[in-house]
Amino acid sequence: QVRMVESGGGLVQAGDSLRLSCEASGRTFANYCMGWFRQTPGKELEFVAAISESGRYTTYSDSVKGRFTISRDNAKNTEYLEMNDLKSEDTATYYCAATHRAFLLRVMSDRSTYDYWGQGTQVTVSS
Repeated sequence: QVRMVESGGGLVQAGDSLRLSCEASGRTFANYCMGWFRQTPGKELEFVAAISESGRYTTYSDSVKGRFTISRDNAKNTEYLEMNDLKSEDTATYYCAATHRAFLLRVMSDRSTYDYWGQGTQVTVSS
């Protein structure tokens, strides 16, 4: 069992930056690939980014590529999502997720790949 707690969400203005954190506990964090997803009411869960166990490999959705950066600190059991140049369409509840599967580009954007999920943190971007 991996327990994860997101933090760092809030209300910001368009163009601002925000950093989300996801602290994990329960199992060896470095053994898991990690991801970020987001969801707005009435919409499907949307993939945002994923990172391999070591942090060497990352992948992003086209909607955030160039603006968001995923990273991790295995010594702190924490992954991060640095979000820059935020837009109103980035408003959502953001969830971190963990999978024991190896990092494969073709599956990292699929929610079914992930075994564990955090409770979510709200990000609201006002225009």
